[in-house]
Amino acid sequence: MSPFYGRSPKKPAKPRYDNGNHALAVTDDMMGRSAGRAGASPALVSLPQIAGKLPLPVWLYLLAVVIPIGFQAGPLAMTTLRLLLLVMIVPLMIQLLMGRYGKILITDILFVAHIGWAVVALAVNNPDQVVQQVGSVGMEFLGGYVMGRAYIRTPEAFAALCRALVLIVLCTVPLALHEALTGRPLLIEYLRRFGLTATGIVTIEGRMGLERVQAVFAHPIHYGLFCSVAFSLAFVALQDMTGGVRRYVSSALIAGAGFLALSSGALLAISAQIALILWAAIFAKVTWRWWLLLGLFAVAYVIIDIFSNRTPIKVFMSYATFSAHNAYWRSIIFEWGMKSVWIHPLYGIGMNDWVRPWYMHSGSMDNFWLVMAVRYGIPGFVPLALGFIIAIARIMRRDFAGDAMLILFRRAWVFTFLGLSFTMSTVHIWTNVYSFVFFMFGAGMWLITARSGPASGLAKDAAQTLPARQIPPASQGMAFSAAPVSKATAAHYTRFPPVPPNGDGDGGRGRGGGGKIR
Repeated sequence: MSPFYGRSPKKPAKPRYDNGNHALAVTDDMMGRSAGRAGASPALVSLPQIAGKLPLPVWLYLLAVVIPIGFQAGPLAMTTLRLLLLVMIVPLMIQLLMGRYGKILITDILFVAHIGWAVVALAVNNPDQVVQQVGSVGMEFLGGYVMGRAYIRTPEAFAALCRALVLIVLCTVPLALHEALTGRPLLIEYLRRFGLTATGIVTIEGRMGLERVQAVFAHPIHYGLFCSVAFSLAFVALQDMTGGVRRYVSSALIAGAGFLALSSGALLAISAQIALILWAAIFAKVTWRWWLLLGLFAVAYVIIDIFSNRTPIKVFMSYATFSAHNAYWRSIIFEWGMKSVWIHPLYGIGMNDWVRPWYMHSGSMDNFWLVMAVRYGIPGFVPLALGFIIAIARIMRRDFAGDAMLILFRRAWVFTFLGLSFTMSTVHIWTNVYSFVFFMFGAGMWLITARSGPASGLAKDAAQTLPARQIPPASQGMAFSAAPVSKATAAHYTRFPPVPPNGDGDGGRGRGGGGKIR
């Protein structure tokens, strides 16, 4: 736990200065403003070993995601994840909308609007399935998002989350290796033997002489995506908190585990993250490097659009697959999916089957964004996409000049979701991984209002709420997104996150104005 939650601080560790190997740690913000403009060279900014424990509800959530225990509750198919979210979602959503976890963000409102329109679309198309579908999808989506939004609100909590995810993925590596060689998902087999899971054993043709690994998830794609989320967190976010060899080995094992899913979507996410990491390292001294990358993408899009007989989107999908057959299949899915969107633009088709060529026997649609538009119509898709884009853009634009720790956390989270944005256009996600993706999205929202560096006035705030002996030295470079909690509050544990006295997640002085909705 942080000293700001009632414990005496440990003796400050000796600052570790840059030895030339931390190009990623101390560079500017995502869109090119110089981190060194505020004073001394950013290469001399040290990152503390952040001590913090992951809140118990988050541990329960992560375990429910990776241990697929399921049961029937009457006509409802329940899982331990849905049961946990059923208990947590109502009080957490009420407190979120009351502003108890910081200012209400426009993304919060857009995500609620997405589920609200989903209710309308299902009521029009499938009135007999509204309760069942909204109950499961709404809990998984909003429940996951609000869990991350409520419990991951400080650098300590985010660092603890990164460590937990790395640990969980590494624990699945032996299971993944066994399944890749034998085709047997051991944990799912044992749970099915005792009737404790509804997760089926997926039978899919192997690739490259290996079986595709689903590990603990409903599909190999989901396992690969889960591993891809942990990759940048291990390599970038924990860069200065993990020894060099251990960091490279753990990151390599995570990437290797993701590869064993043999999913083009997972490989695309990991490859995109590696490319972004290399770009950041190679052009570390170029302050406008992200604008340069964006410009190159725009130029490439225009060139492909002019000289190719296919649209840039179809060209992208053709290269984001293992085979030409898959590429052709996905192009047909996209073409006919968009026809469905334009035929049913307002309410979508709900849970009904979509129109497609006669030779496409499977109704599978390998594009999460397209599924949302087809199922709930354009009014259901737009709030989801806008909430996603706005949050990423705002976090990319944050200026954490002089605070290498927040620069790394922000960069790891943004790299992860830029990779996932492309991946989710080539795969569909559902059940546990669907919830997990938006839990991780919510877990990054604190970066929108996080304050950086000792100049944030943190020491002054701490002096007003804690005894002097509990105030950490400013040289540790600690930065927090929430106002300090009083000692009396910290001593009282509840299953909901502690709330600052003023109800403002960034102490009322976050960048961007004092309005309620930001």
